[in-house]
Amino acid sequence: MANTNPSFVWRFFRAGGFDQVRLDTADDLLHIGELDQKLWVALSCPIRGTELDARTLALMDTDSDGVIRAPELIAAVKWAAQRLRLPEVLAQDLDGVPLNAIKDDDTTGAHILAVARGLVEQTGAPAHDQNVSISVAMASAAQRAQAAQAQADWEARGQAVQVLGEKTAAAFDAYLAVKDKVEDWWVRCELAAFDARATDALNPSNATLDTLGGQLLNQAHESVAALPLARVAPGVALPLQQGLNPAWAKAMGTLHDAVVTPLLGERSHLSRADWNTLVQAWQAYADWRNDAPDPQAVGDGTRDLEKLARYVRDLLPLANNFVSFRDFYARKTPASFQVGTLYLDGRACELCVAVNDAAKHASLAALSRIYLVYVDCVRGSEKISVAAAFTAGDADQLMVGRNGVFYDRQGRDWNATIVKLVEHPISLRQAFWAPYKRLARLVNEQIQKITADHAKASDARLAHTATLSTNAVAAPSKGAPEPGKHTPASAPASAGPTPFDVGKFAGIFAAIGLAVGALGTALASVVTGLFALTWWQMPLALAGLLVAVSGPAVVLAWFKLRSRNLGPILDANGWAINARARINIPFGTSLTQVAQLPANAQRSLHDPYAERNTPWAWYALVVVLVAALATAWFMKLLSF
Repeated sequence: MANTNPSFVWRFFRAGGFDQVRLDTADDLLHIGELDQKLWVALSCPIRGTELDARTLALMDTDSDGVIRAPELIAAVKWAAQRLRLPEVLAQDLDGVPLNAIKDDDTTGAHILAVARGLVEQTGAPAHDQNVSISVAMASAAQRAQAAQAQADWEARGQAVQVLGEKTAAAFDAYLAVKDKVEDWWVRCELAAFDARATDALNPSNATLDTLGGQLLNQAHESVAALPLARVAPGVALPLQQGLNPAWAKAMGTLHDAVVTPLLGERSHLSRADWNTLVQAWQAYADWRNDAPDPQAVGDGTRDLEKLARYVRDLLPLANNFVSFRDFYARKTPASFQVGTLYLDGRACELCVAVNDAAKHASLAALSRIYLVYVDCVRGSEKISVAAAFTAGDADQLMVGRNGVFYDRQGRDWNATIVKLVEHPISLRQAFWAPYKRLARLVNEQIQKITADHAKASDARLAHTATLSTNAVAAPSKGAPEPGKHTPASAPASAGPTPFDVGKFAGIFAAIGLAVGALGTALASVVTGLFALTWWQMPLALAGLLVAVSGPAVVLAWFKLRSRNLGPILDANGWAINARARINIPFGTSLTQVAQLPANAQRSLHDPYAERNTPWAWYALVVVLVAALATAWFMKLLSF
């Protein structure tokens, strides 16, 4: 849709890497129907999962499909403009509509103004006080009262049409359950009376019955239910007990007991005249049921007054969360899709969206390249699921099962538990340190593995030694052999304790020496290379080493962080995002607040429970470094 009013001057601001229209005034809002929809940030949004007033969105959802689309928003703006004498109130952040802003130049407007004046009189103010406003709460209360009164009047009218007293509703439901099927059967019989050739055609054919004969049937089978209610023939009565289609036998039995017998008396068959009598008996009750008031649409002017008050309050905020994403990028108020804040792992995540199915949502939201944490939030018997974006800090302690607290937009706190992670880079700092952390984890795992293997081997040797010692002690207790008995030469002698294997331990020490020597040689080579450089080259060499290790990870993370996109997260929730709503590094960092001490806080670095163990690992490292430096220095002297 192109701009059909080139004389109107649109204003745009740039945020998220694209141009967004500024909607600050009522004039801006009234012209959104003329703005090219290619320039809209979104073309539709779901009613559920947003913080906009659900009742307002329901009034705008004219096709009741649970989604607000661009034409429905445009239609709502046009309707409000037609009902307002002063359209500028749409941009004045009011909680309702002033009396003097209501236009009453047609029947609908006159009804709206009359209802508004009636509400003003109820407050004790003069009915013609044009400075009084009708708040959304007042208009909604009037609508609810009108709906309650309409419901009461409808129920009072129903007392006169209760055909069977308290059993009327259940009997009517039994009548409706078979009404169309009975009418179908009567028409078939009348066609058979009209032309005898229709009798065979309107009854099941042999081919149909043969097909059913080859299937596993039950009373709920669709093919059985599709057959006529009973055998079609001219001039016959409808059987109520025998000769009925099995799929309809139970429903017809209920009709017989609940409707036919109370109204017509006991019968085994129903004539066409009897059926017409039943139809006539239920007509008034059916009309009354069909005339049930819609609580959302009753009242002359009351519903329209509520609609107008809500539109004055909500249309501009909705447009700034639909046509543009001003609220999201301006960071003054949360956007409509931000449902709360997740506190977890020393961070507060403000980009949280409601989800129904974490697995289904993640399949599309993963394309956003944002690190997402899905949490199940529980508060008493209530449960919701939320996807939170982590855009600052690191992911070292984020894992399934961790707990946090989620605060919704109403300030209520929920217990939150991580159930799923979608991993992407969080920050450049995390990417810089990631190689070193992976190396540290690898070394730690290898050391633990070697230690565990040695401990296992040591335990096995101790167990073997204990077994041999026990056998050696137990052997003499059996006593010397009896006189005259010869001890077989083949009997093995009791094994003694395993002697200390000097060669074995010498090999272990040699291996340790080789490892230390290799490490020292490697460090010596590095140090020698550094000593070969001039003083100003050494920092460059160290910087080059850091770039070689961390550079690839940082560059890759930089590209991914710059391409983060809000669109897939909202698309997975049912939005139709029409722009590449990027979340760059500075803006993303602002969406996740990392724990920091207050500016005026006093801090003591003394920890009374700090570990005081001797740092043997550091001592060993110092020894190795000293050895490497000495070796390098010695090699440098030899070179002279």
